[in-house]
Amino acid sequence: MSKLAVYPGSFDPFTFGHLDVAKRALSLFDRLDVLVVHNPAKAPTFSPDERVDQIRKALAEAGLQNVTVSALNAGLLATHCAKLGATAIVKGVRNDSDLQVELPQARVNRDQSGIETAFLPGDPALSHISSSLVRQVAELGGDISKYVPSSVLSAYTAKQHAK
Repeated sequence: MSKLAVYPGSFDPFTFGHLDVAKRALSLFDRLDVLVVHNPAKAPTFSPDERVDQIRKALAEAGLQNVTVSALNAGLLATHCAKLGATAIVKGVRNDSDLQVELPQARVNRDQSGIETAFLPGDPALSHISSSLVRQVAELGGDISKYVPSSVLSAYTAKQHAK
């Protein structure tokens, strides 16, 4: 039986840090579902469908296999994972602050469905990259090519030209 992990996040945008976590998760699990979820505390730059498309392209460019990308528009993450038959939720953590936010969520997910969360420490070379920082740099006209895969960079470029 293959082991499926779900890697949830708002991924607005999907960064090289996210890509690193996906690669490393695939070394631990047979299959990975990168799941775009809604975060009510954030005003996303791209729709869930646009983010799914960008992530699929980024994962393909990286040559990753046994990975799918989908979106969860409603309902509990734990319930969704149980329906998929996932064995774990994967979360990347860059620092203590990330862990303080993620740990209570991991406990609730375990309470709701019995699913465990695997925390992967971020690569120190990428730990300064956050989606919110990338959004801010992009909105102010800065170069984000060092922080995001080309599919994300192309989407930002197209959005800026459409303005």
